[in-house]
Amino acid sequence: MCMWRTISGKRRSCTLVLMAKVLSTTWIILNLLLLPQKLNEMRKLLFCLFFLCFPWLWLRAQQRIAFARLPPFERAVVCVKFFEGFHGKGCYPYVGYGHQLQKGEHFSSNMPEWQADSLLRADLMAQFDRFKCYGKDALLLSLLAYNVGAGRILGYSKQPKSQLLRKIESGDRNIYGEYVSFCRYKGKVLRGLVKRRQVEFSLFYIL
Repeated sequence: MCMWRTISGKRRSCTLVLMAKVLSTTWIILNLLLLPQKLNEMRKLLFCLFFLCFPWLWLRAQQRIAFARLPPFERAVVCVKFFEGFHGKGCYPYVGYGHQLQKGEHFSSNMPEWQADSLLRADLMAQFDRFKCYGKDALLLSLLAYNVGAGRILGYSKQPKSQLLRKIESGDRNIYGEYVSFCRYKGKVLRGLVKRRQVEFSLFYIL
């Protein structure tokens, strides 16, 4: 068995942190002490060594860059997929990435990914069309409505218009608290929903 696998998870994390600190310190020392003509070669060597030792950092960086380059609507699709996950047989009446089955629909819970993706996009675009009159807040409101339903935001019958929408309509941009408050299920605050609201707000709120 490889010795690396015998190291406990905690000790392994400490070892990785220590290795990162050593490499960082070495980088600083080389910048201070090496002659200019050899500095570039050593920088390249250390750069390669760093990402050979910590390849996941390179992959995560590339993923973040790729995500940031996506158009806003595509980023919203990725965000929904991440938090919704794929709904299986036990999630009726929800299928795919959170599509709620409507009267007359017969979509299967084991639908292919392309079909689930298509339904997600259609549902999210329908919400966007509903909120597009809110300009720069349209996509943020669309994401929220996809998860909690447009009625909780716009209001319906005995359900009044949300404080979030009231503040947006009044021009008040201090809406973080109102947005994140949509984090309850059956009256109970869920950490997963809090995290989802925070991520959505950080990615799609425009000052």
